Amino acid sequence: MLEYAGSQHAGRRAPRDEGLALVAVLRSLDWVLLAGVAGLVAVGLWAVAGATRFAVTGSPSYYLDRQMIYAGVGAALLVVAAFLDADVYRRYWKLIYGGMTLLIAFVFLVGHAARGSTRWINVGFFTFQPSEFGKLAFVLALAGFIADRARGGSSVGTTIRVLGLGALPALLVFAQPDLGTALVYLAALAAMLFVGGTSWRQLAALGSVAALLVVAVLWAGPAVGVTFLKGYQQARLTCFVHPSHCSDGDTRYNLEQSMVAVGAGQIYGRGVHNSTQTNLNFLPEHGTDFVFASFSEQHGFVGASLLLALYLLVLWRALRIVSIARDFYSAIVAGGIVVALLFQIFVNVGMTMGIAPITGIPLPFVSVGGSSMIANLAAMGVLLAIYARGRAARRRR
Repeated sequence: MLEYAGSQHAGRRAPRDEGLALVAVLRSLDWVLLAGVAGLVAVGLWAVAGATRFAVTGSPSYYLDRQMIYAGVGAALLVVAAFLDADVYRRYWKLIYGGMTLLIAFVFLVGHAARGSTRWINVGFFTFQPSEFGKLAFVLALAGFIADRARGGSSVGTTIRVLGLGALPALLVFAQPDLGTALVYLAALAAMLFVGGTSWRQLAALGSVAALLVVAVLWAGPAVGVTFLKGYQQARLTCFVHPSHCSDGDTRYNLEQSMVAVGAGQIYGRGVHNSTQTNLNFLPEHGTDFVFASFSEQHGFVGASLLLALYLLVLWRALRIVSIARDFYSAIVAGGIVVALLFQIFVNVGMTMGIAPITGIPLPFVSVGGSSMIANLAAMGVLLAIYARGRAARRRR
């Protein structure tokens, strides 16, 4: 179990009305992390402006204007979350878990279908994706369950119950179908189990079970006529594992065009107006799934390095929060958020270069879309709140 600033039950001993004053919170914020997040949002808007400039005839800033609104809403939630004690989430983790699960399940009743998946709910002025907001809610809820059972955190029974609670929303997301987002949930769950003190023996056993499930889903099941994945999902994985045997034209085309776009940018990029892969729509989904490839074509190795450096800065500062956290619950939340963020960045950037399978996972703070932007900024606000209170607790001691 990782060490952290406060005692395991510090959050429980503190009176519920206790909180840091505004000035104290501002003094204790991780301004480096906040600057890194602001830089990512700025670069993301820069990427969207270039990638979607010719997407809507007569309105070159259509997607940029919408993305700026989403960033503004997300920034407001970041501020609110930064001044809210994380212990509030721990006290109401059951309500958070129930609301998250019901909302994800509600998609099957009223969800908006697009590209073969039902992931979105249309509320008139805004179409949002519950599974994106569920990433943060999933971490906040499961961390509460683990923290409440801290004394038996390494017991097999507790681990099984955590897996059961985590499997339900992950399976609902998988059934939408959204394999990529379901994997994000599982990555966050694995991180929370590790930070929560699950023994190495149990983690090794879980890894073995996960490997067996992968074998069953990808090879054993299809060999006997049982399929767990959609046709396009199987094609994406086949093209990743055996590129020479890739029989799906769309998947092969998407990957080839993405790699061409990344390479075409060279050192300084082609610029917005000369990026033929993006502007002539050779590169599919260049504002969402393949936005990193589009950004690399337009701004080259220099621009891509800037973006990746900002990600590295944010991940480094976020990892520090796990050890600075005031209490056990906050440490688990921080671990879940940072690993989920890392997983999304690696898979999205990796798929554009052929080192990860193609999925629908958006690139955090960059891909066009309100749900991802707002949810990720809210998660950063939670991290800032955990850091501020952990630092203040150390200062008092």
